[in-house]
Amino acid sequence: MLQRIGDSLHSQRYRWFWYITLGALALVFAAWGAYGVVNLNVGGSSYAAEADGAKIPLEQARNVWQRQQMMWQQRLGGAEIPPELKSKLQDQTLEKMIENALMEKRTQELGYRVSNDQMLDAIHNEPAFQISGVYSAEAAKAALAQAGMNIDSFKRQLETDLRRAQLEGGIRASNFLTPVELTRMADLEGEEREARYVVLPADKFSAAANVSDAAVAAFYKAHPAQFMTPESAHLQYAELRLESLATQQPVTDTDLRAAYEKNKARLNVPERRHARHILVTGKDDASALALAQQVLEQAKGGKDFGELAKQYSQDPGSAHSGGDLGWSERGAFVAPFADALFGMRVGEIKGPVKTQFGYHIIRLDEVQAGKGKTFEEARADLESQLRRDRATDRFGEIQEQLQTKLAEPGADLATLAQEYHLEQGDIASFTKGPGAAPLGAAPQLQEVLFADPPLANGRIGGPVLLGDDRLVIVKMLDHHAPEPKPVAQVRDTIVAAITREEESQAALKAAQAARDKLAAGASFDALLRDLKVSADPAHFVGRRDPSVPPQVREALFAMPRPTGKPEFRALALNDGGAAVVALMSLRTAPAADHKAQLAAGAEEAQRQGANDVLAYDGELRRLADVRKNPKAFD
Repeated sequence: MLQRIGDSLHSQRYRWFWYITLGALALVFAAWGAYGVVNLNVGGSSYAAEADGAKIPLEQARNVWQRQQMMWQQRLGGAEIPPELKSKLQDQTLEKMIENALMEKRTQELGYRVSNDQMLDAIHNEPAFQISGVYSAEAAKAALAQAGMNIDSFKRQLETDLRRAQLEGGIRASNFLTPVELTRMADLEGEEREARYVVLPADKFSAAANVSDAAVAAFYKAHPAQFMTPESAHLQYAELRLESLATQQPVTDTDLRAAYEKNKARLNVPERRHARHILVTGKDDASALALAQQVLEQAKGGKDFGELAKQYSQDPGSAHSGGDLGWSERGAFVAPFADALFGMRVGEIKGPVKTQFGYHIIRLDEVQAGKGKTFEEARADLESQLRRDRATDRFGEIQEQLQTKLAEPGADLATLAQEYHLEQGDIASFTKGPGAAPLGAAPQLQEVLFADPPLANGRIGGPVLLGDDRLVIVKMLDHHAPEPKPVAQVRDTIVAAITREEESQAALKAAQAARDKLAAGASFDALLRDLKVSADPAHFVGRRDPSVPPQVREALFAMPRPTGKPEFRALALNDGGAAVVALMSLRTAPAADHKAQLAAGAEEAQRQGANDVLAYDGELRRLADVRKNPKAFD
């Protein structure tokens, strides 16, 4: 919940967040089916449902449905949701609320509690309630107000979700791997198989060049999906970009000075230091350290530091300039180097300082102390931030207003574009899959355009977010459904496919014959000579060995352990051709690092724990006594 609330509060200074959330919830709801014991007779009509005595108020259910209904109507271009789909979505909405109610009831029954300290800790660590990483009561109050929540409702929901997190965390934590299981998993993961294989390319088995019209027609009929035109749309669009909106926002000198006073404490010019260094490396750590100590002695003995850098430094960026690093802030360097440099006095030489790059000899030449920025120094940054903040607020307002206006009859794209200063354009062919410039692939837009049913001709869809800083509304001018391409247009493609298929079949037959010969005692080398192909000698292969074709590797690790003699397989390859695989023996690779082994075991336990949480939720719902109000959404 903290993530969900945090995301909404953080960006829901702009109300358009709710529409993103609803889009995501639709996917969750679509995957949630109704199951379990269901009684459609509800004693009181003030409840949408009862689940083991936990009641879901009608108003709450209807509010959730109303928001989801708006999203679906926009997806359908303003048209009414078909009755069958509407009924299904309503039931899925209610089922999700039932699941939440059951989990809340279960956590209370099991005695899960949230202390005041836990609540305060969660609230103080909520990013939406922080300014520069520090909790701010004012920021929390403003964020909640902008999200349409009060502190009491937030605390209730927070407490509910923290209790649920405790229960689910306990389920996850109950999963572990015993030492035997951990060892077995490591053994399986590290197992290597001694194998030899040969790939028989399809083009070594050339098929007859003549493919009859009847064969072409049969292939065309058997593979209709391969020869369809892509679904596409001719559309008009109107786009809003946060960047262009920011340039339209008025910012006065008074605004800037107020922002400066408010943020003066964090408007600092950080300390900068001017240093030189000599980077020393060697064939091993000991030799590098010894050389660095020699160079340090020379530098401290008065030898010219710049000349030493030119002679010894292995830093290609500074050696030629005597090791000069210029003026830099602390963040410009890796931690050990920065700690050393920013702890030195002007003129001091320090070293050797070890980093991942080698050993450094450092000399500090000058220091510029940090100071607060003047108004004029901060002006440009303040103006840019103010414009962006105001543009972000305005972006959310326009998003919400467009959402409302598109739901009204007679909405016109050109009128809306003019009213909100949107950039207009026309795309002759926006194709399902790759999309089209300048909107790109835009998966969210494709969901609107090519839904089932697709956006109707003449309808306006959206607004659709193409990112955090772009939204569009679109008008469908003409929808082009997929249709079969003429046979004549794709004949060459079909002939090539048939030829390839015949060649691959011939390769597979040759591979099967070769497998039989190997099983009968023929040597692999004799087989290669007969087939006029070459192959690597037998060698050990790991489960993720990238040098082995994936299909060969999968077949190899699916074969049974050899018992006294090799195992052989023949298989067709997805990209054409075939392969013959011989498995000779198995071995377990050297034990992995113990920490890595424990980490892998913990990851597997977490995966199993997540599955157990889903199973727990499902079983809780299956065993529940649920009563739904059939008129909940009337």
